[in-house]
Amino acid sequence: MNKKIQVQHLGLKDYKETWDYQEQLFKEILDLKIRNRRENLNVETPNYLLIVEHPHVYTLGKSGDASNLLLSEEQLAARNATFYKINRGGDITYHGPGQLVGYPVLDLDNFFTDIHKYLRFLEEAIILTLQEFGLNAERSKGETGVWLDVGTPYARKICALGVRASRWVTMHGFALNVNADLGYFDHIVPCGIKGKAVTSLNVELGVKEVPLEEVEGKLVKYFLQIFEATGIDHILKKEN
Repeated sequence: MNKKIQVQHLGLKDYKETWDYQEQLFKEILDLKIRNRRENLNVETPNYLLIVEHPHVYTLGKSGDASNLLLSEEQLAARNATFYKINRGGDITYHGPGQLVGYPVLDLDNFFTDIHKYLRFLEEAIILTLQEFGLNAERSKGETGVWLDVGTPYARKICALGVRASRWVTMHGFALNVNADLGYFDHIVPCGIKGKAVTSLNVELGVKEVPLEEVEGKLVKYFLQIFEATGIDHILKKEN
């Protein structure tokens, strides 16, 4: 079991380029697992946590409804946004500057083989991070992600989750609104859930901007703590 997680800080990076990179890491781990079993080897599989911001982009999960995107191609272009149908679970969501996106590419055989538990662990890392900023974030029954004021007319989502797994290897992950431009959510039915609001950490704190690196540091700390993992932090900020 390898409980080391390489944390890569990618900075602001194109969505498709990051997705391709995830796929590359995902395939490398899968191929190694298959080789281990076929050749009766015991080579450790690596684990990664990619931390990134994206330019404006909408992504639709494999079970999502395309009608939840309320913009035409021309309207997307006018807002400097792109759109991709992707291979994670869940419906439609938005990524953009000021949002902290995390893509764990993990071999869960190194930790535990339970996708439900995995999703709850991702949520817990976000919940503990937000507690550091004085927010009482929580889960909403039957709705993956992290919310505020659950069970009230003021319920609002602050973090979306959507993952893919094969042979216990994961990809895709979570998107935490830190300083997000919430106007971009007006052009979708977020996660396919009608009538629910979306919020951002800076809005909840009543400030113009929350230092993204501060949030990132706390989130990575809790992520590693919850998974009982050791972080290998390469600070690999890549130029665009």
